[in-house]
Amino acid sequence: MSYRLLIRLFFILFPTTLWATPSVDDIINKANLTAYYQGADGRAQVQMLIIDKQGRKRQRSFSILRRDIPQTDALQDQAYWGQQQFYVYFHRPADVNKMVFMVHKNIKTDDDRWLYLPALDLVKRIAATDKRTSFVGSDYFYEDVSGRSIDADQHQLIDTTDQYYVIKNTPKQANTVEFDHYVLYIDKNNFIPAKTEYYDKSGSLYRIATVLKTELVQGYPTVTEASMENIKSGSRTLIRYKQLQYDIGLPDTIFSERFLRTAPKQYLR
Repeated sequence: MSYRLLIRLFFILFPTTLWATPSVDDIINKANLTAYYQGADGRAQVQMLIIDKQGRKRQRSFSILRRDIPQTDALQDQAYWGQQQFYVYFHRPADVNKMVFMVHKNIKTDDDRWLYLPALDLVKRIAATDKRTSFVGSDYFYEDVSGRSIDADQHQLIDTTDQYYVIKNTPKQANTVEFDHYVLYIDKNNFIPAKTEYYDKSGSLYRIATVLKTELVQGYPTVTEASMENIKSGSRTLIRYKQLQYDIGLPDTIFSERFLRTAPKQYLR
């Protein structure tokens, strides 16, 4: 039985309602595990709908593959925030067909990101300074795809309700991000971050991420519908995840520059 499955079974058999309030670090770690580390790897078909202030709509269709890099025994206690690989392949519309976004998520250093533009046959490295720019014209940022490092912020438990742990997160390096802080509403039953509110440098709320639907997939609580709203621009982006699968045995070779130009189609169906 895998290490992560043992952790998941422990959470199910011994729900947190039987315990005293866990520490803020425990809450953040469990939420990070639930949001980004379900299973050893995963695959999903994604439908994205971008709606601007005037109500005009644009659609994106893509596949996303995710693989965790196995940790050594000495690092098993860091399973909540280990290294990962992400591969995003675009199907539609025609102007983004065959475009690929790839991430190598690191523990202590900036993530490595690449973007393949098929029209130019160009592989472009995405600078760390660009991680909080729009992801293919949506209200999501590049950093939202693979997740923000929990070590990048200071975490403070500011409220506990019947349903949520409410945590304020303040960046340790304020000059590297556009926000002052963000507030997480973490579901006490499954540790899914149900809502995230971002506040700008003046203290005004300007961006809200919301989980719209969750399902149990292969025993893992999983987000299947979500939205991101930009209050300042008046735009919002809706995402729906379909054909979700975990623990499918993705090889590490497909998360390489070679497969930016030659998509591993057998894993993208």
